[in-house]
Amino acid sequence: MGPIEFEANNWVWSGGFYSHLFGIGGILLTTLILISTGYFNAFGAPFPALYWPHLGLLYKNKGKKRSPVRVYMDGCFDLMHYGHANALRQAKSLGDELVVGVVSDEQIVANKGPPVLSMEERLILVKGLKWVDEVIPDAPYEISEEFMNKLFNKYNIDYIIHGDDPCLLPDGSDAYASAKKVGRYKQIKRTEGVSSTDIVGRILSSMKKGDCNENHEEKNHSANSDSFKTNMSDFLPTSHRIMQFSNGKGPLPNSRVVYIDGAFDLFHAGHVEILRSAKKLGDFLLVGVHDDQVLSEKRGRRAIMHLHERSLSVLACRYVDEVIIGAPWEVSKDMIATFNISVVVHGTVSENNCEAQTDPYAIPKSMGIFQTIKSPRDTTTLSVAKRIIDNFEAYKQRNKKKKVSEDRYYSEKAFVAGD
Repeated sequence: MGPIEFEANNWVWSGGFYSHLFGIGGILLTTLILISTGYFNAFGAPFPALYWPHLGLLYKNKGKKRSPVRVYMDGCFDLMHYGHANALRQAKSLGDELVVGVVSDEQIVANKGPPVLSMEERLILVKGLKWVDEVIPDAPYEISEEFMNKLFNKYNIDYIIHGDDPCLLPDGSDAYASAKKVGRYKQIKRTEGVSSTDIVGRILSSMKKGDCNENHEEKNHSANSDSFKTNMSDFLPTSHRIMQFSNGKGPLPNSRVVYIDGAFDLFHAGHVEILRSAKKLGDFLLVGVHDDQVLSEKRGRRAIMHLHERSLSVLACRYVDEVIIGAPWEVSKDMIATFNISVVVHGTVSENNCEAQTDPYAIPKSMGIFQTIKSPRDTTTLSVAKRIIDNFEAYKQRNKKKKVSEDRYYSEKAFVAGD
């Protein structure tokens, strides 16, 4: 009987179940228990607990709390998407505490090409995920023996996690070879249909440099309506995936429900910060994510990420309790009553640059439950996309290099257990 099995079956020793110890077999078992726990030592009998090591030692340790299993996963987390979130969700399921290493800008440049987001932005995004317990900034790209020992000794890491896709250094060697060698490596399943490389490709192939002008006039919206047209996504949305990301809990009858809506396209640090600010205004944060058609009609351009991709990114945020997938553009009185909304909020930084014919927040304003909150950051989806367009050649070369490994992965892809 191993340690875990013993603790799981400690009903044998519990009060009220001593009837299991009666009879010849019970007498023998009771004698062995007394021997193993050193009971006869009080009478000078030489029966140390070591004669029955598993039972004796475990009985003495009964009631002691097991140390949490700490797992480590690293990444660049540039252009954070639901694939990153799902990877970290899977990693957390392999332990009790998840420590995440965010690779430094210098290491990303050396191994992959220029990052789109700064270290500060990437840290905000990773810390904002509901499954992350601790973050290590400026982590190395390679799990060297020196860094691995640092993880084991300083951060008390039990296992190092990575996806089933290969992570190779410039010389072609495996970045996780050291962890695999010592048997402290565990693999998870890569999330289908998305990668940072894929998202950069969508932007590069869908936009022209002039399309990123955030101050373009409404008359240009029609001409540019397809400027954000998304490439065909390989993402296969399932109800199971949504359940995995969901908290699975609704508000209490007396909860103060806060509602905020938006596109949440190219989920970025500005989104995380405004959601955190909104959550502070109540007990339950309900987020409305507009569908692709509504965004195309109201904003004159398509979203880069489609509805289900954007919804999962929002659901993964630790400040979000529930999401309305395909939320209406206008907040109605019926919607307020249905979800028992106490306050409707909107940030000072908006992606909507056109003059709306109707105010989507007219009803909550008339009810006195609308509130404008200051956006902590001025980051927008357009401003993030513009960084890529302004450095078109650099990101084009980065994607060209990454596409080789991406194509190899998908050509050799086989079923991997896990979710």
